[in-house]
Amino acid sequence: YTKMETCITPLPQVQSANEVAGGALKNWPERAMAVPPRISSGSIPGITPEKFAADNELWKERLKHYSSFIPSFTRGRYRNIMDMNAYLGGFAAGLANAPVWVMNVVPANPQHDTLAAIYERGFIGTYQDWCEAFSTYPRTYDLIHAGGVFGIYQD
Repeated sequence: YTKMETCITPLPQVQSANEVAGGALKNWPERAMAVPPRISSGSIPGITPEKFAADNELWKERLKHYSSFIPSFTRGRYRNIMDMNAYLGGFAAGLANAPVWVMNVVPANPQHDTLAAIYERGFIGTYQDWCEAFSTYPRTYDLIHAGGVFGIYQD
């Protein structure tokens, strides 16, 4: 047998039973754009609330640009979308009001492990080593967003 590694992100420690592990989450839809508790508490090294806000602004601009040459982008033509390098989930957050479903994928060996922050934003996600096949529902995607994914695997 091979010893398996833990693949579930542990909850942050709390001081009392009245505390919420990691911090209280905002209700939807504010939660999508609010700083996740793991970021505000400094639990993800190198990721600050300022970097989070900058990432949100970056994706607002990029999605505006995408919509300029793919007019139906935010109107439901693309329903199942995969973000191959989700980072903080800004791409999905920018599409939170669109009738789409985004699978946020964080590379298996990321510089910053941000999947828990994506969950805290209210989005779904997974880890993936892009040198391997991807096996998840849905089996097909209408749009695959690969921003920055190839740079991960360059020497």
